[in-house]
Parts: sequence; C-alpha cells; structure tokens
Amino acid sequence: MNAPSASTPARITRIARRRARPGREAEYEVMLREMLASMRKHKGFQGGDMIPPEVPGEEYQLVVRFASEAELQAWDMSEDRLELLERMKEVAEGEPEFRKMSGLEAWFEPAVVPASMHPPRARMALVTWLGIFPTVSFFLWFVAPWLQSIPFLPRTALLTALIVITMTWVVMPRLTRLLRGFLNPGHKP
Repeated sequence: MNAPSASTPARITRIARRRARPGREAEYEVMLREMLASMRKHKGFQGGDMIPPEVPGEEYQLVVRFASEAELQAWDMSEDRLELLERMKEVAEGEPEFRKMSGLEAWFEPAVVPASMHPPRARMALVTWLGIFPTVSFFLWFVAPWLQSIPFLPRTALLTALIVITMTWVVMPRLTRLLRGFLNPGHKP
C-alpha cells in the first residue's frame, strides 16, 4: 500500500481567501490565473483551482496543492510570487488569509467551495461505490480467508482498517482524478 510514512513528506493543500476591490474583479481573476500559471513552473506544484465567490463582493478562494511543505515554502519565497502579490495590491482588498491542510485533516475541515460547486450526490455515491466494491471484494476474497482464526470483531476491525487505508491513499485519489469530468461536468479549470 502507498500510505505515507513518517519519512515521506506529506502533500499540502493551502487555501487563500481574499476579496477583489469593487469593480476590479475581472483584473483580480486574471492575476489569480497568472499566479496559477506561474506556480506550474515551480517544483512540487500538483494543481490548483480558483473559486470565485457565489455572491459578488465575497471572497475568492485559491486552493493549491504542493507535494511538500518545503516546496510550498520555496514557492512562497520566490520572486514570481512576491512580484505578483505586489501587483495584486492594486486590485485586491487587504492581505490574503491562509489555511493549510495535509493528509486526512482535509476530510474533517469544512467545505472550502460553495455548495453549488459540489458534485451531485448521486455521482459522488456512484464513484464511491466504484471504489468500494472492488476494494472490499479484493479484501474479502484474498485477505479474509487468512484471518479466519482471528475472532470476529478484531478480524472486522482489521479488514475495515485495511479498506479505509486503501480507499484513502490508493483508490479514491486515482478514481476522483480519473472521473473529474464526470464528477464536475460544469467545472472549468
């Protein structure tokens, strides 16, 4: 399994929130897209999304993912970022607010996207089932027979732990990436 170890740097997600100055929203969006394009050239950048406010005048969110904290810090100290932040002062209010998440922490944080941008529940349920069915089948067919000598509750605890680990670090990241268009048919990267 590909669960992160203590020696493997954890992938990091950072959400930046900031308001555009009234009437300068289009310019602000252009600069956010420019920032994402600049990040693509930096080591460790794994992707990002700009989420405009649901209601005009509210905060924009920029969600970015880096392979490690060190690579995110290298981006933070880069001339590219500092120059863009300086230019953004003309079109944005105040300083951005940041929140960082890594690993399973992201599962327990409140949503960072407007509810209208979440995939439809039926599609999420289908994709979840597409991950769970083969994973559970694999463990019941190949692993469970080796565990028959273990009492029911510890055996069930071990099997469910293996399934959760496999789903979290192996199956769902790949499945959601593969089916991104199905999950978010109206999403424009």
